Amino acid sequence: MMIDWVNFTPARSLAGGAMIGLSAALFMLLNGRIAGVSGILGGLLSVDGWREGWRVSFVAGLLVAATLFMLVAPLPPIVIRSSTWTLVVGGLLVGFGTRAASGCTSGHGVCGLSRGSIRSLAATSTFMVAGFATVWIVRHGWGA
Repeated sequence: MMIDWVNFTPARSLAGGAMIGLSAALFMLLNGRIAGVSGILGGLLSVDGWREGWRVSFVAGLLVAATLFMLVAPLPPIVIRSSTWTLVVGGLLVGFGTRAASGCTSGHGVCGLSRGSIRSLAATSTFMVAGFATVWIVRHGWGA
């Protein structure tokens, strides 16, 4: 394994992680809810989801933040080296895993682990091992 030293940005990564942690803590403190994106989005897509203004605000905040970032700094180029088939199967597997684990990496990995949840530790460990195995199989087994 080689580290890409040109694009290695530990200070920015630390700052970004701290902002994610702070926002998750503030969301819990002010709203009393876990900042799990899949649960928030899934609830928004339900029949009565649009009536819950906090869900709409949360998702709108994600979109507005990305838009504001584009005004301040150029976005990095998007380079996709996988086939469409690989992306579709990967997306379906992520959706299935999120449903099976009753949450995503933001809910379990950020919020659950910080609360000391054993269930979140199991879910996050499973996410990581499955991700490592999938990348290894796709890159070395299929050569995609």
